[in-house]
Amino acid sequence: MNIAEMLALMGAGYALKLVIKDEKPFDYLRILVNDILLALFIFGNVASKDIAYLLSIKTVFLYVFIIIGISLSTSYLYGRMRLKNDPWAGALMVLSVYPNTAALGFPIASLFLSDITPAILYSTTNSMIVIPIVTFIAAHYSSGGASFKKSLFKALKFPPTLANILALGLVIAGIKLPSWFIEPIKTVGWLSIPLLLIYFGSRITLRSFEWKKLLEVGTFRIAIPFTFVFLTLQWARPDVFYSVLVEASMPPAIAANAILAQYRLKADEAISVTFVLTLLVIALFIVLKAFSG
Repeated sequence: MNIAEMLALMGAGYALKLVIKDEKPFDYLRILVNDILLALFIFGNVASKDIAYLLSIKTVFLYVFIIIGISLSTSYLYGRMRLKNDPWAGALMVLSVYPNTAALGFPIASLFLSDITPAILYSTTNSMIVIPIVTFIAAHYSSGGASFKKSLFKALKFPPTLANILALGLVIAGIKLPSWFIEPIKTVGWLSIPLLLIYFGSRITLRSFEWKKLLEVGTFRIAIPFTFVFLTLQWARPDVFYSVLVEASMPPAIAANAILAQYRLKADEAISVTFVLTLLVIALFIVLKAFSG
């Protein structure tokens, strides 16, 4: 999927919202994507890997952990110091930690590279780690700061989290599922990407847009990771450098917004910010491509 197709699907979702004056179809779409298709997509992609694959990632794998750690710690500290008990603190962490590595990251990485395998490795590894984290954060903050046990239980009820844990368990145990079983799951699950884009488009609104929130999310999700990778990874070969730079600097994932909507945690504000940041990031990398040749 290229950038033009991605924007077209978002536009289609927005157009459907204008035509269909009822929220129920979009609620059903969210349930279909979140509870079924996204769970299949995550399970199929993670379960198809093995320990050798995980160990072969090396630098890409290391930077996934570093970027998650930087985004999570800085947004958490900011929330503790400046936002206090505002539920936006939880939404900010979710948006800061969960980048749009697939639907947007892959097309942008392909602007710089003919082989985006390192970008795919970054994306799949990132998904393994952040899905449980952001689901727990959303569950915790949507419950008004519920106990760790209650928040964890609520997070584990989210199908993509269960799918991720189950698939990771199979990989660690060395259980390889046959291709005739795993490939159809991946194929059906992939439908979550275009449908997520349509759902995201149907949620687009600038009604709750705030420049302050745009600056907050832009800082922790894009500016800090982009600067860190740009300054520390230039020694790497181009395919690794551009893959990590692109993936680490993507705007919040559409799935992150869907999770916030699932837990009713500042979803309108999050979608407004994500939409604007998505357009800005596309422009940023188009300009970077022009200067890099």
